[in-house]
Amino acid sequence: MAIDKIFALRNSSARAVIAALILISANCVSQTAARSAAKSESPKAAKPAHVSVPAPMVRIHAGIFSMGIDADQIAHFQKIFGIDSPELFRDEVPKHKVFIDDYYIDQFPVTNEQFKKFTDANPDWQANHINRALDNGNYLKHWNDPATFTTKADHPVVNVNWYAAEAYCHSVRKRLPTEAEWEFAARGGRNTLFPWGDQPVDPKYANYAGSNLHTTTRAGVYPANGFRLLDMAGNVWEFLADEWKQYPSEPQKNPVVGGDRFRNGNSFLQVKTRRVLRGGSYDGGPVNFWVEYRDSHPPNGSQEFVGFRCAM
Repeated sequence: MAIDKIFALRNSSARAVIAALILISANCVSQTAARSAAKSESPKAAKPAHVSVPAPMVRIHAGIFSMGIDADQIAHFQKIFGIDSPELFRDEVPKHKVFIDDYYIDQFPVTNEQFKKFTDANPDWQANHINRALDNGNYLKHWNDPATFTTKADHPVVNVNWYAAEAYCHSVRKRLPTEAEWEFAARGGRNTLFPWGDQPVDPKYANYAGSNLHTTTRAGVYPANGFRLLDMAGNVWEFLADEWKQYPSEPQKNPVVGGDRFRNGNSFLQVKTRRVLRGGSYDGGPVNFWVEYRDSHPPNGSQEFVGFRCAM
């Protein structure tokens, strides 16, 4: 069984991939993505999925917050998380001010049941029809088990690539959250280490490696944060709209790294650069659930520990 990284896999803009392997727990292995042969055609624009009740959304009011950390804070966070290498924290530098307008975000991640309605309405996004250039070969492979829709219908959908996540959000007239929106929402109006507060990571707060479940749980079974949002830490990592890049030092307003290209038809299908992940997953370690922690995947990177939620 593929196990989510409890170490950190980091990437800089200067190189295609830099892996910093920091062991947080035993029993962790790295993952690699195998790319399938490409088809020439692209999927059609997603049709509305006719989901009668999409994931309930929470309105997040405009605000200003500090995103990232200062370089001289790295040693402090090394001590908190018991991590020897300062390199793990370089991608959270520098600290900068961000202004966010009002927006809405799904209360919990998109589930298998919801995503099935989307693929039923959009055959191009079914596992046997998806453009192979858009996926690494893992797309919806857990659906091969018929029990998925009886035992895990209300679990977060996984084994979806970034393109499929964006297409789903379009189909319900939403979009993927930006990285700034996600972090502001995860904080829940507070300045704490984790969405639930400063208490140490524990199975009562999130589905993580210490829960010893090693798979997803039903969406929304753990306590909500201060904004009534669920699963903002653990269960599944979440794809976000942004391209993976180092933080800027200047103040930002409603940033979306790589540009907001996702409201214009299928332009998002042209994206080739790595996309930001947030939130940690069922086999993640404590540092992954820190509200500042950031990571990335290639856009075709379907994995059994990565899902998404939508915003608007």
